[in-house]
Amino acid sequence: MAGETAVETPQQDNTKIDEPVKTDKEAIVEEEKAAEQATEEKKDEEKKEEEPKKEAVKPKKPTTHVKEFDEDMVYLFQFTRSPQIPSISPFCLKLESWLKLHAIKYQNIDHKCKFRSRKGMLPFVEINGDEVADSNMIIETLAKKFDKEMPAQLSQDQKNVQHAMIAMVENHLHWTIVHWRSKDVDNTLKGYQLNLQTAIGSKAPASLLNFYFKYTFCRKGLKKVKAHGLGVHTPEEIEQFGKKDLQALSEMLGDKEFFFGDEPAMLDLVVYSHVAQLVMIEKDYPCSLRDYLEADCKNLVGLVNRMKDRCWGDHWANATGEEMDLNPHIPKPEPAPEPEPVEEKKEEEAKKEETTEKEEKKEEEKEKADEKKEEKEKEEDKKEDENKASEEKK
Repeated sequence: MAGETAVETPQQDNTKIDEPVKTDKEAIVEEEKAAEQATEEKKDEEKKEEEPKKEAVKPKKPTTHVKEFDEDMVYLFQFTRSPQIPSISPFCLKLESWLKLHAIKYQNIDHKCKFRSRKGMLPFVEINGDEVADSNMIIETLAKKFDKEMPAQLSQDQKNVQHAMIAMVENHLHWTIVHWRSKDVDNTLKGYQLNLQTAIGSKAPASLLNFYFKYTFCRKGLKKVKAHGLGVHTPEEIEQFGKKDLQALSEMLGDKEFFFGDEPAMLDLVVYSHVAQLVMIEKDYPCSLRDYLEADCKNLVGLVNRMKDRCWGDHWANATGEEMDLNPHIPKPEPAPEPEPVEEKKEEEAKKEETTEKEEKKEEEKEKADEKKEEKEKEEDKKEDENKASEEKK
């Protein structure tokens, strides 16, 4: 139009991207999913906070034979006692003697030879819920834990000699002893006066157990000797090997109290625990290695007696003989007085009542008899008086 000025206005971009419109159902589902996610996240956080608490509360499950144990108490699993020697295993005897020598708290478990370590060995120990096997590893572990050392102070050269001699005893002399025991079942049973019924806690006949022992213990022993290498030799040759080992030990000991001086070292403990297996054989039972010791290696017999007295003292007698106490070092509670059986008490009371009744009856009878006598005497007196009176009248 005339007179009007046209004002140019900027053009607006009216092109909009249409967003998809959600239905009510979809919106509700999304809200529920979000709520579930939030609750799950909260649960995960709570679980993470509770897990360390649970781990702290839960005690460690013991995987050992002794479920309830005292702290730092050594529980020893070994062979049962024999009348001749506390253990027919030199390794068990060595370990228990070491425990006694160092006054370490321990307790023998009476398991009747049923248990073995996870390595299939005896002896083994359990301490604070952990198992340790092999006598050398046990001694090494306990020595570190309790800070114990053998009394003898050795130089490095002496330690090297000791290592070589221990290897000779445990890996050579030991197998000559095993061969002697295994070649005849009586060498073990009669030599150490073993009663298999008490040793393994069986009620089977002794003849059956002896047969079983022969075809398990003895056969296994001979197989081990053969696997070691000695078994390929004749019995006479094996015996000669043992005598040479004993002679070498005897010459090394000489006139000394112990191998390295006045105090015992680990070599003394090892030699004593093996040589004692020969020295303690029943005197009337034949054993050529024992006879050789007593004739030509008397200083080794003396070493056995010195170590025995030093480690065991009076406990040796309690652990052998008829008593065969597994834990002679643990004081025994005094036996409680046995309660008298109720039936016996009743019988005694009944007897007492009978006797009292009899006595009362006797007293009554006596009293009656006395009364009758008095009456008779009175009657007699009356008669006499009457007779006298009648005579006087006359």
